[in-house]
Amino acid sequence: MVTVDTSGLIAAIDRNDTNHQQATEFFRGEIGPLIIPTGLLSEACYFLEHRYGSKTLDTFLSNIELGGFMLDCGESDLSRVIALVRRYHDLPLGYADATVIACAERNGGRVATFDLRHFGVVAREGTIQIVP
Repeated sequence: MVTVDTSGLIAAIDRNDTNHQQATEFFRGEIGPLIIPTGLLSEACYFLEHRYGSKTLDTFLSNIELGGFMLDCGESDLSRVIALVRRYHDLPLGYADATVIACAERNGGRVATFDLRHFGVVAREGTIQIVP
């Protein structure tokens, strides 16, 4: 299982992104189920719609509906999200990234992200692993 961050989605979609090739190869590989925390969904949809338009947003949402991604509601993650936001307030980590980390911690620890500024700090503490 891999929990997906917005930066991983953007890199896979945007051919001009410096990480596009790496992201595309990663997502085409045998990586198991892809999980998107519902706490991240608004952020991801906002970026997709505003950067690439409603057609890209529609394709993404249809992909979720067809099972390309699993949604994880993380009902029990709020305490962990609060702890992460407080612990990393100096970054600041923020709610969306904290939901990705909490979700990943429950689902094998792997996070598809290119946001090393935020996720790299947490990964060094050993609760998550950044992929690709």
